[in-house]
Amino acid sequence: MRYDGPDLADVAAHWGVAPHEVARIHAATEFSVAFCGFAPGFGYLTGLPERYDVPRRATPRTAVPAGAVALAGPYTGVYPRSSPGGWQLIGTTEAVLWDHARVPAALLSPGTRVRFVPVGAVGA
Repeated sequence: MRYDGPDLADVAAHWGVAPHEVARIHAATEFSVAFCGFAPGFGYLTGLPERYDVPRRATPRTAVPAGAVALAGPYTGVYPRSSPGGWQLIGTTEAVLWDHARVPAALLSPGTRVRFVPVGAVGA
């Protein structure tokens, strides 16, 4: 994933670290899909320590692009399609999370382990 999200600096400030440290901490974490919902293909990933919980945005966005990697509370998630959303956007991925032509259509299911591999420079 690219750590290039519009809320990366806000998350870094909340965590008390530099933006590149958010990328390092997030990419070093092994996540697990706790459950799926919100939209087809959206997995709620757990794994970050509690001290890295972040609040939802005070004002949700009317449109979050597909592939946006986001944080809210104890969860990390990847938006499978464009939709409204109030999570903190820290980056993007080209992974296709929902493809009705694929079997199974959802890339993620409960129990799936997930690692985010950084590409490019933070903020690039």
